[in-house]
Amino acid sequence: MHSALWWRDFEFQDGVVTVKKTGARLPIEPGLIGEVLAWFPFYFVAEGWRMKAAAGTGPKIWFTPDRPRPWYLIWSVLHAAGARIAKTPEDADAVFVFDDSTTCMARPVPDGVPVINRDCQSIAKSHVAKVFEDCFGYALTVDPESWTGAMVEKSEINGAHDGRIVQGPVKARPGHVYQRVIDNRTGTSLVEDLRCPTIGGEIPLVMYKRRRIETRFCNSNDEVEIAATEDVLTPQEVEQLGRFARAMKLDWGGLDVLRDRSDGRLYVVDVNKTDMGPPIAMALPDKITVTRKLADAFLAYIQAAPRAAEPAEMT
Repeated sequence: MHSALWWRDFEFQDGVVTVKKTGARLPIEPGLIGEVLAWFPFYFVAEGWRMKAAAGTGPKIWFTPDRPRPWYLIWSVLHAAGARIAKTPEDADAVFVFDDSTTCMARPVPDGVPVINRDCQSIAKSHVAKVFEDCFGYALTVDPESWTGAMVEKSEINGAHDGRIVQGPVKARPGHVYQRVIDNRTGTSLVEDLRCPTIGGEIPLVMYKRRRIETRFCNSNDEVEIAATEDVLTPQEVEQLGRFARAMKLDWGGLDVLRDRSDGRLYVVDVNKTDMGPPIAMALPDKITVTRKLADAFLAYIQAAPRAAEPAEMT
């Protein structure tokens, strides 16, 4: 079994689980318990990949400052790719800067190895919205004190899932951003997000994530469906999303994208550089399919990625 003491990442108090790194708080309720239980079958599949990879000769990846836990997508993807987690930076074939924080400092890396996400130093909602507007040419953000009507208020921090719809104009709350409400309803009382995994600016596949309108800002889904990228996005949209990922300095991660059904436009509402997954609501065979496809793309990226130019000591 995976030996890292990953339960130490959490604090349990008064019926609430707090993620120590991000500060995100999750009430302990039947839904959360059910999701944890639903996650375990895939975890055991991924453990099989990990043990097989440990006996192989695949590339070794050094993670800094944190090591990914089993519920992060990269954990299962790297093992499905036959890769291993390096014990020291000197032993690594590639370095992955893995930091759940909303903002972080650039990390030094060893000379001569590919480096992933070192320069992705902010996924704050305001920064994401600014880069989005620069790349797409239209805005997601609104001024809450002059906007009349409905708008989304959400925290800047990563993983908060605290979005809510408020009526403007309102006084801006510190540490929050304000965005237009995207009409991503499907017509069946569900809203639909497009989760676009990106590796080196490429999007190997798309996942439709659907949930009830009343839980639109939650992190749980009622339906998850895999789709080929070309069946969901136009070539121009693929190019725009790739340009956005590169502008964010995001080598690996997941983009949360909404399509407004009124005008068909895409809006990138969140960037995940340490994304979890595959989604709990997805059927086990589909989880395996998604992970293997991303593993192929990840391995190809590692093999083709440019090497770090400057030598430095790792800590």
